[in-house]
Amino acid sequence: MAEPAEQTYATHRRFVPMYHFVAAALFLVNLVYAVIQVFGGFTVGRLIHGLAAIALLILYWYARTFATGVQDRVIRLEERLRLQELLDPDVRARIPELTTRQLVALRFASDGELQGLVRRVFDERIDDPETIKRLIVDWRPDHCRV
Repeated sequence: MAEPAEQTYATHRRFVPMYHFVAAALFLVNLVYAVIQVFGGFTVGRLIHGLAAIALLILYWYARTFATGVQDRVIRLEERLRLQELLDPDVRARIPELTTRQLVALRFASDGELQGLVRRVFDERIDDPETIKRLIVDWRPDHCRV
């Protein structure tokens, strides 16, 4: 099996072309077609097609939202356990103050820089995950994301 590519801030996002681009485009084309059909001449069948097109888009959206929500819960647990092991007691006591968004961003920080980065997040009240990720110098890849 091939070694995963090096991961950095610039390359850490995962896109699945068949899902993010092809399926999304097909669902949108289907919705546009259904709306055109309904307004071109109303029938119950065309209305059902339009409602089904909307339902498919909702399903598409929530399939991704639910998966990333579960992933975030797992990351939150993993990172809290990791922080318990790596942080000094004074910072460890503040772990519950970290939001899920902060913990998800901190997962990319190496063990060596985690202590300083968490202190900085607290001291500077950094809440934006993108800002936290940009501060990471020694990137810890996550190849198991959804």
